[in-house]
Amino acid sequence: MSKMRGRVLIPLPNTGAMGRKRNNFYMRSVFILALCIFGLLQYHNFNYLDSRDAMLGDAVTNDSTDAILSMVPAPLHKYLTPHTRNHSATATVLQLNSSVSGLSSSGISAAAAATTINFEAYRPPNITEIKRQIVRYNELQLVLNEDTFGPLQNDSVIIVIQVHTRINYLRHLIVSLAQARDISKSLLIFSHDFYDDDINDLVQQIDFCKVMQIFYPYSMQTHPHEYPGLDPNDCPRNIKKEQALISNCNNALYPDLYGHYREAKFTQTKHHWWWKSNRVFNELEVTRFHTGLVLFLEEDHYVAEDFLYLLAMMQQRTKDLCPQCNILSLGTYLKTFNYYTYHSKLRARVRTDKLDRHSIVQDYRKVESMPWISSKHNMGFAFNRTTWTSIRRCARHFCTYDDYNWDWSLQHVSQQCLQRKLHAMIVKGPRVFHIGECGVHHKNKNCESNQVISKVQHVLRIARNSHQLFPRSLMMTVPSLIKKSKLRKGNGGWGDLRDHELCLNMTLPTR
Repeated sequence: MSKMRGRVLIPLPNTGAMGRKRNNFYMRSVFILALCIFGLLQYHNFNYLDSRDAMLGDAVTNDSTDAILSMVPAPLHKYLTPHTRNHSATATVLQLNSSVSGLSSSGISAAAAATTINFEAYRPPNITEIKRQIVRYNELQLVLNEDTFGPLQNDSVIIVIQVHTRINYLRHLIVSLAQARDISKSLLIFSHDFYDDDINDLVQQIDFCKVMQIFYPYSMQTHPHEYPGLDPNDCPRNIKKEQALISNCNNALYPDLYGHYREAKFTQTKHHWWWKSNRVFNELEVTRFHTGLVLFLEEDHYVAEDFLYLLAMMQQRTKDLCPQCNILSLGTYLKTFNYYTYHSKLRARVRTDKLDRHSIVQDYRKVESMPWISSKHNMGFAFNRTTWTSIRRCARHFCTYDDYNWDWSLQHVSQQCLQRKLHAMIVKGPRVFHIGECGVHHKNKNCESNQVISKVQHVLRIARNSHQLFPRSLMMTVPSLIKKSKLRKGNGGWGDLRDHELCLNMTLPTR
C-alpha cells in the first residue's frame, strides 16, 4: 500500500487526438450548416421559378381572342375579323327598318320608302348556281395579285392549301402566311371542296402574294343525293353483304376488306387530294413549266415566319446532305412535339446567365432523313414535278388500295410501286404546326378552341427571341433506330369500284 501511495503519475504526451476530434466536429458542423443554407437557397429558388413558370404558363394558356390578337400585327387583324354576308345582310335590314321609320315620320309611306332604298337581302347560292360558279372558276384559272407581284417564276414555291369549311382556322393560317419572309414570291392555290361565299371573300382579300382558287367538282355539296355524294340507294355502312345483295343496293358487291360499305364524307378527302395534285401539276396553265417545289398544307395548319427560308435551304442542301431524299417535311403533330416541354427548355436557356447562342441555334437547324411515313410526315411536306411524275405513274396502286386515307395510300405507292421510294428530309424544329382541334378523325367539344393557336404563337415567339429562326446553316443528325415499316392492310373504306374509277379518271390528262 505504501508503494502505491508513493508512485507518481506521469502524464502521457499529447498526440493531438482530441484536437482532431474537435476539428472534425467543427468541420462537420460547418458542412451541415452550409448544406442547410444551400438547401434553403435552392428551395427559395425553386419556389421563385415555379411561381414565375406558373405566371408564364398562364400567359401561354391565355387563349382569349384579345390575347391572340395582341400577338398579331394590326394590319393583319382584317383577316381575323369576320365579315359574313349573312351578318351584313342582317345589319342592313336593321338600317333599312330605321330608315323606313325615319322616312315615314317625314310623311313618306313605308312602301315608297322601301322602293326608294331598293334593298335585296343576301341569298346563299343554290346547287345549280354553285356548280356554275365552280365551272367558271376552274375555267378562268384567274391568278389574283399577279399585276402587283409579277408572274410565277418556274422555281418559285407553290403552296397548295386544301380547304373544307373551317374558316376560323383558315384565318389564322392566312395570318401566319402573311408574316412569312419571301411569301410575296410564292403562289397560294386554295383547293376547295365546299363553295362558300364567306371563305371566298376571305381568300380574295389576300394582298401579300399571288392567289388562285380551284374547286373540286365532285363534292358532296354539289352531289348531295347522288354518287359521289350520298345516293339514297347506296348500301348502309354496316349492312352485311348478304343483306345488301337481297336489298339490291347500288354497291352491294363491293364492301371493303372489313365488310363495310363506303362513306362519302371519308372518301371525299382522298378524292380531293388526288384531284388537286393532278390539277396543280398537270392541268393549270400557270404551272405548265414549273419545276420548283409544291408545298402541301391544309386549312388547320400554321406556319413559322421562316418556313420558306428553311425550305429553300433544305432544297439547296439535299444533294450533299441527303441525295436519296425526294420529299421535304416541315410539320409535326402534338403527339411528336411537346409544346410545354419545348417552351420550358427555350425559356430556361433564355434566362440562363451564360447564354450559349450557338447551341441554341443548333436546335432549330437540325434535320434528319428517313423513309417517308404517312402518319408522321404528311403535314407541311413538299416535292417537285419529278417526284410527282413517279407517283402519278402508280395511279392504279393509289386508286385501288383499300384505304380511304390519301396519306396511307401514298405510303402504299412508295412501298409497292415506286422504284425510288419516298424518302424524307425532316426538320427537327417544326415550321408547320397543326392547330385543328377537330377534323375527319378527331372530334372535340370545342372545335373552335384557340388554345393550340395560343401555344403555337408563344412557342414561335420564344424561338424568335432566342434566335432559333432563320438559321445560317443546317446540320444533319442521325435519327434514332427506326423500325422497318411493314407492309400492312389498308384501313378500308375504299372497296367501291366507283371510287376506283373516279380516282383513275382524275389522272387522265386534260391540258
